[in-house]
Amino acid sequence: MSIVANKDTRLVIMGGPAGVNAARRMAEFCHLMSVPFYVEAFVFPPDAGKNAEIPLGSKILSIPIYRKMADVTENHPDVNTCLVYIGGDRALAAATDALNAPGITVLSMITEGVPERDAKLLRRLAIEKGKVFNGPSSIGIISAGQCRLGVVGGSYDNLVLSKLYRPGSMGVITKSGGLLNEIIWMCSQFADGVTTAIGIGGDAYPGADFVTFLDMFEKDPDTKAVVLVGEMGGNAEEQAADWLAAKPRRIKVVGVVAGFCQESLPKGMKFGHAGAKEGQKGEGSARHKSDRLRAAGATVPETFGGLGPAIQKVYNDLRAAGKIKPVAEIDPEKLPRLPKTIEESIKTGEVMVPPFVKSTICDDRGDEPCYAGYPASELINKGYDIPHVVGLLWLKRLLAPHEAEIIRRIVMLSADHGPCVSGALTTIIGASAGIPLAQAVASGMSMIGPRFGGAVTDAGRYFQMGVERGMPVSEFLVYMKKNVGPVPGIGHRVKSLRNPDKRVKELVGYVKSLGISTPALDYALDVEKTTTAKKDTLILNVDGAMGAILVDLGFPIDALNGFFILARTIGLIGHWIDQRRQDARLIRLPVYLANYATEPKRAVPELEGSPEKLVGTKS
Repeated sequence: MSIVANKDTRLVIMGGPAGVNAARRMAEFCHLMSVPFYVEAFVFPPDAGKNAEIPLGSKILSIPIYRKMADVTENHPDVNTCLVYIGGDRALAAATDALNAPGITVLSMITEGVPERDAKLLRRLAIEKGKVFNGPSSIGIISAGQCRLGVVGGSYDNLVLSKLYRPGSMGVITKSGGLLNEIIWMCSQFADGVTTAIGIGGDAYPGADFVTFLDMFEKDPDTKAVVLVGEMGGNAEEQAADWLAAKPRRIKVVGVVAGFCQESLPKGMKFGHAGAKEGQKGEGSARHKSDRLRAAGATVPETFGGLGPAIQKVYNDLRAAGKIKPVAEIDPEKLPRLPKTIEESIKTGEVMVPPFVKSTICDDRGDEPCYAGYPASELINKGYDIPHVVGLLWLKRLLAPHEAEIIRRIVMLSADHGPCVSGALTTIIGASAGIPLAQAVASGMSMIGPRFGGAVTDAGRYFQMGVERGMPVSEFLVYMKKNVGPVPGIGHRVKSLRNPDKRVKELVGYVKSLGISTPALDYALDVEKTTTAKKDTLILNVDGAMGAILVDLGFPIDALNGFFILARTIGLIGHWIDQRRQDARLIRLPVYLANYATEPKRAVPELEGSPEKLVGTKS
């Protein structure tokens, strides 16, 4: 058996991230025991309606989160225990809500810094309701082999080392949360382990004291002895001594009180816990408490270092008296192992996971991203620029200075072409309608295609095809007319030989001035000579010039439109900002810009079997 927490415990946790973390530690205990998870719900208003994901072994459980305790009791009538992980300023309201819930019989509060007045009010309410209130500042409660409330017991490995996977014969009550784990381990090494271990917290006004749980242990036939760890300050240990001395008790008590160092320090000094304070006249001292416990019949070692042997002696005496039967030991190797995450298993070399994606251009696993192996900050500090980053991420190589300059010019010359082109106009309409930046720019980008900015890739593809096949321009034009249609990259609605596109002249002029090999660009210029002889608007446009030049630089054909996208994004963002800066009104197309090629207005004929004719008819 056990006390307070057992196999019938059904739990609700009040609190956010800290409560979820505690639930995950409780799930580890359930995995060790191979028992169902007993946390049924959370109460945390900011996340109400969501679910907390709790790993249990290799599974992920979804536990609902509610706004208030009434929602929990309505949807989970079996819940009987509550853990409170709410901040000190809100703990009173939360715990009051829980204690007033009809199904809750046990409340354990982990919260530290609860005002003394609030703790007194909660203790009084718990007594009135006949419920157990443990804490504040309690690390939790654990019943070996049955139930864990909170993070008490430590890590998964410590649960195994402390034999918390099966009941023993020793109860434990401590004020200190840290010492509780150590005493549990001692009981597993110097005795046969614990039945239930409870941290009552070190506040001056705890909800439950040593006597509360000594009474419960006395009634639990499986608990044969109790280890009580107190500290200077207050009178809880003296009350425990009075309880022990009041009449013969079934359970044996092993007691130790921390704080003997106070004898060498000024009177009245307070230690870590709110209640750990000796009175000015020496009342509440560790020595006084130890003497009282010893006089009442408890086994009290002279020092903390003697606690293990003291536990062992009491245990052996009970064994010799036939009051404790040997516990069947379980081989720890046969216990379930806590599953490792994939990351942990990869790090230790235990598994090989086929990659979901493969990246050959960027590695972000270190202190900063590395582009094709080059740390980003070093590229900046050594004078490299955005075109070099484009080269690294698109070609996986550092561009030569003249190549980087070409890319810089392409981006600058293609960044924008005014508000009237389809991409900019769409972005402007979106901005005027109040659409956020990302969506408005994405709308403008969706316009890029065969008729707007999308000819860069096709221009590069077909000019390269002409070069590779050694096709005369005349033959190339025949092929394009028969198989493709208009030549991508050739022709402009406004520009012509007499009104040339200065962007093309600037870009082509610079590239030719470098004296580098440009077979695709040369081929495109030859095509232009033939097409403009037929019509002077059939010039090499900016898409065609970009496509031919980028092919000559070695960029992948299918990625060439990326340069138009990269450059034009700058312009589209500018148009969005421009419209928002002006607080532009919603754009509605004026009626004079629409051709209403519809039927003229006419009368609507009567509908046979219309509702008006069916009024008054019987079925």
